[in-house]
Amino acid sequence: MALYVQKFGGTSVGSVDRIKAVAEKVKRFRDEGHQVVVVVSAMSGETNRLIELAGQINDDPTPREMDMLVSTGEQVTISLLAMALQRLGVAATSYTGAQIGIRTDSAHTRARIQRIETDDLKADLDDGQVVVVAGFQGVDEEGNITTLGRGGSDTTGVALAAALGADECQIYTDVDGVYTTDPRVCNAARRLETITVEEMLEMASLGSKVLQIRAVEFAGKYNVPLRVLSSFEDGPGTLIVAEEEESANMEEPLISGIAFNTNEAKLTVLNTPDVPGVALKILGPISDAGIEVDMIVQNVAPTGDYTDFTFTVAKNDFRQTQRILEQQVLPSLGSGEVRGDDKIAKVSLVGVGMRSHAGVATRMFGVLGKEGINIRMVSTSEIKISVVIDEKFLELAVRSLHTAFGLDQQSIQQEG
Repeated sequence: MALYVQKFGGTSVGSVDRIKAVAEKVKRFRDEGHQVVVVVSAMSGETNRLIELAGQINDDPTPREMDMLVSTGEQVTISLLAMALQRLGVAATSYTGAQIGIRTDSAHTRARIQRIETDDLKADLDDGQVVVVAGFQGVDEEGNITTLGRGGSDTTGVALAAALGADECQIYTDVDGVYTTDPRVCNAARRLETITVEEMLEMASLGSKVLQIRAVEFAGKYNVPLRVLSSFEDGPGTLIVAEEEESANMEEPLISGIAFNTNEAKLTVLNTPDVPGVALKILGPISDAGIEVDMIVQNVAPTGDYTDFTFTVAKNDFRQTQRILEQQVLPSLGSGEVRGDDKIAKVSLVGVGMRSHAGVATRMFGVLGKEGINIRMVSTSEIKISVVIDEKFLELAVRSLHTAFGLDQQSIQQEG
């Protein structure tokens, strides 16, 4: 007998029929003698509907009231799923985050879990119940309902698995695992049997939307076995593991996946004084505005007196950042010119195999050069290489790199 925490996203519970299908899946695990905790999101589209309703009432609602409102979406789902399980003869009880004892800080709309009180939950499991928990939410020390941010149900699932010492946390979604890249862009993409926590964190931060970053961080911190599975078809999915557990296979894959992000914009401040503190003068006002900067490149001009300073931000922050540079930064520098480009994309190679293999960047640059794709910026870490290119070349770049690094389904079959 094993203990599983199973999380089902909004698409998986998006209709009555799908909720019934989830109940059937959970019942199979229960019939095999396993203990099961189910975490569910709101039905697909429900959270957006609630947010739109709030906007029709008040265009600037308080975060506390927003948490009160949007948390109700999951409350509908847990009760419906518990009813569906009971109809199948499975003992089940539903709980909100507050009822189950998920204690958070008081940062409404972006709360963080501080502890989980598991005594009642364990008692229900020992009594043969399936426990159905509302994801995405908790309660602070004052009894206020809080939410964990969009996608927070993944974090709820992993946190419960950690608190209970579950054998596995299973994330059910509309894909059957983690792929080497987005199959919609590269039809040769293949599902990975395993991927390390480090690699998954990089993939998630670089544009892969399979899992919420906080959930992966939680799994790594508390060593929770995490598996991504399809709600709609059977299969092994992808197991996310600690690196040391897969050390025997570390020599095999050089690159595990290719991530990309089109939500990028590039800005360059030309002819800035090449003196200490200039980076702070440029980025300080941007940070003060709550805008996150991603990649940064600083070039030195031949004279050594002036430099070009280039960085990227999210595309929806592009115009605001441009205004800050023109209205605040340039006057403080006393010189310079701003140029921007919001037609770019970031493409990244991710793989722990980079640690023991040289020449990955050279090979990547060679592939892109052969295809006539110009590299605008480069950023590296121990297990990642990212380049900024023109957005129009994105699909060509992803497909070419996917083939060149042996990630295509056909390449794997030939090697086998």
